[in-house]
Amino acid sequence: MSNPQDPYQPGQPSGEPPSGAPYGQQPYGRQFRSRQPLPPAPFGLPGQPPARSRKGLWIVVGIVGGVLLLVVVGVLLILNLVGGATRNASDLADGFTRLVIAGETDKAYNDFMDPALKEQLTKEDFASGVESLKLDPSCSTAYDDLKVSTENETNIADVTGLIKCEGKDIELVYRFAGKDELKMVNIRLKPKG
Repeated sequence: MSNPQDPYQPGQPSGEPPSGAPYGQQPYGRQFRSRQPLPPAPFGLPGQPPARSRKGLWIVVGIVGGVLLLVVVGVLLILNLVGGATRNASDLADGFTRLVIAGETDKAYNDFMDPALKEQLTKEDFASGVESLKLDPSCSTAYDDLKVSTENETNIADVTGLIKCEGKDIELVYRFAGKDELKMVNIRLKPKG
């Protein structure tokens, strides 16, 4: 029972159009498979360009990040060096002043004075000058200013302040200098008034 309207007729080989169908047209209701592969579809949604490589972007981000890291490390090193030099100068001034207040003038003279200052100020003159200030253990130190600098590869620390005792204040001005180790190159201790 074949129907003349039915494009599929028994006995026709599969994949060939039935008789009566024009060549190159597929019969209605039946699809034939093409033997050629379809072209590959582009990556992404239709109508969008394919994704681009971001390798260049990551290289730029890496370089900028590296430069920023170097800047931060440099700033931290500078702050640490300046802070270390300031602490060192403060420790020197504290150590020297404690010895002077305690009356240990020989140790203060030997441990802190630069040889050039020792040529200008004898140990005896230094001891008699400190003794004339009449310092006692109730005295305390208050620093007004501490500046650290470098000139011609020589580190310099200028310290100013007061030695406060009962009933009197003594002005202090110290200068420490040196390349590796700071030594006192200038000193002034005098009653304020």
